[in-house]
Amino acid sequence: MNIDSQLLQPLFFLLVIFFATAINVVPSKAAADDHGTDCPISRCRGDRLVIKFPFRLKDDPPHCGHPQFEVSCLQNKTMIQLSSSSGLFPIRTIDYKRKQFRVYDANGCLPRRLLNFTISSNSSQLFHISYDYLSYDSLSYDSLPSYCDTLTSALIVNLTLLNCSTDQHLTRNQSLTRTFFTYYFPISCLSVPGHQVLAFPPTASVADLPVTTCSIWRKHQYLPLRSVDANYNGYECELDSFLWLEWEPWYNFPSCQYCGGYCEPNSSNQLGCYFQQKGHASSRTSIILGASVASFALISAVAAAVFFFHVKRSKSVQEKENQLKVERFLKDHKSHVPTRYSYADIKKMTNGFKKKLGEGGFGSVYSGELPINGVPVAVKVLSDSKGNGEDFVNEVGTIGRIHHVNVVRLLGFSAEVGKRALIYELMPNRSLENFITSKDQSNNTLFDWQKLHNIVNGIAKGIEYLHQGCDRMILHFDIKPRNILLDHDFSPKISDFGLAKLCSKEDSIVSMTAARGTVGYIAPEVFNGNFGNVSHKSDVYSFGMLVLEIVGARKVTALASGNSEVYFPELVYKRLVQGEELDLKLDTDEDTRIAKKLVIVALWCIQWHPVNRPPMKAVVRMLEGGSENLSMPPNPFASTSAQTDQPRTTLSS
Repeated sequence: MNIDSQLLQPLFFLLVIFFATAINVVPSKAAADDHGTDCPISRCRGDRLVIKFPFRLKDDPPHCGHPQFEVSCLQNKTMIQLSSSSGLFPIRTIDYKRKQFRVYDANGCLPRRLLNFTISSNSSQLFHISYDYLSYDSLSYDSLPSYCDTLTSALIVNLTLLNCSTDQHLTRNQSLTRTFFTYYFPISCLSVPGHQVLAFPPTASVADLPVTTCSIWRKHQYLPLRSVDANYNGYECELDSFLWLEWEPWYNFPSCQYCGGYCEPNSSNQLGCYFQQKGHASSRTSIILGASVASFALISAVAAAVFFFHVKRSKSVQEKENQLKVERFLKDHKSHVPTRYSYADIKKMTNGFKKKLGEGGFGSVYSGELPINGVPVAVKVLSDSKGNGEDFVNEVGTIGRIHHVNVVRLLGFSAEVGKRALIYELMPNRSLENFITSKDQSNNTLFDWQKLHNIVNGIAKGIEYLHQGCDRMILHFDIKPRNILLDHDFSPKISDFGLAKLCSKEDSIVSMTAARGTVGYIAPEVFNGNFGNVSHKSDVYSFGMLVLEIVGARKVTALASGNSEVYFPELVYKRLVQGEELDLKLDTDEDTRIAKKLVIVALWCIQWHPVNRPPMKAVVRMLEGGSENLSMPPNPFASTSAQTDQPRTTLSS
């Protein structure tokens, strides 16, 4: 047992003794509040909710609270009956300052409890539902997403409940084509196998649902909604699992407006004036409480100091273990790794990290020169955010053994703990992202369509080499414009292998504990296994999204449509099918031929199901062949149910 544990154990024991003593010294019904010494603050055993005026326990004096706020203690929960037919609801929180409380269903199905539940709005009812009411009659079908973006308070919405016959497990965002995004709400706790209950806006068309057999179960059902952060999709609405209620201040009632004492229910449960004096805590209790607080503060301070010292030492031990793993890896793969430098060497070659080229979540990149021959290099100094060296090992273990014209070359590294760095050949034209997303229009016109084709073809060849050119297949998992560097001739080179995985060429299916990649380029199967297995086809999808970005479809379509929320690849597909112009800057027939080829290849690559995507070998062959031999791919934007019914089409390798 180390010294940290020897110190922490007795301190923890002292804290336990303190809490046990405090529970005995301070009664469960503590000092009286503003409603007299006979109206103590209470709690249910096992629940931290404070029960005080206007709430009261069943055995409390009548003037301590109103009958409508009478609560009971059941199974370590504070329960309240909201109406004569509602049954008991557990209370999650009470906000006495805002005069609000929140209830939920103990079985996790609030919609079931609300099917036959109403709260009267007459003057005798002291609490009511604390929501804004919203009718879809005054809200257009398409405006709910934007409403959810600005929703700042809870909302009760008039919905229609549908009973749909389907074996699908529908979710709120089941359709990733943005057709139904946030427009219907599956209620799983009301559903049974073969039948899914959906909450649906009454102004919307049932024909828009992803299932065809639905019947109306209940109309004008009011259910609570809340706004949730959907990361890359902004804010969305979802069914709330809590019901908020609020009560009126007593001074709003006529009999309380001129009350000189306290306004509260009398023996007849009518609101009136109550003049009982406040109680006073004894000086002995104050002394005991003060001494207890001081003792607790002292013990806590010592415990915190020992704890932080222990954490610091544990972190140091963990860093040493991680460094041993890194050193073991470098020793086992010394024949494949490039030159190793000390951190002092790194500092010299970057002239004290004088010129920064860029930075990101991985760390910072600096310009430098190799000490022997003066070759310009880019030095990436890794941050400690991951700490375990996983990104560092991935980069050195994968890119260190790669030699290809379209893959950036790793020239060296530093492996000192907390000071790890990677040394690459310097790309004078930086990344592709600077040219295809730049606000400077002159950057977007540097490349003609033939040059764009060459860049795309080079990227495809680089990915094909990763998949087939080494002893083991390398899956990149982060193909995007920022990770495509450009040399002095604007030839593309794939970089950043921090998320890469090695696997067998015979079986490229890999298991993943969490999604990896960049939003917008991640293949569907990476974050949802229902689409298929994660494999080399995941890189194919990312490549397809990259190509659509390169050809400018996204930017030009947004300008043409006047709506930045349009899903651009889908619009491009529809224009190709209908024989319409792509709204790209095309000066010659050859430009048109190249643009159509790039878009068709990209659409093949972004098929939802991995089996429908071509391997990179076939992609290179398509890019180097004539456009007249390319066939239109299946619609990658059809609904999930429609795609399931379609025969899957594959391209041979």
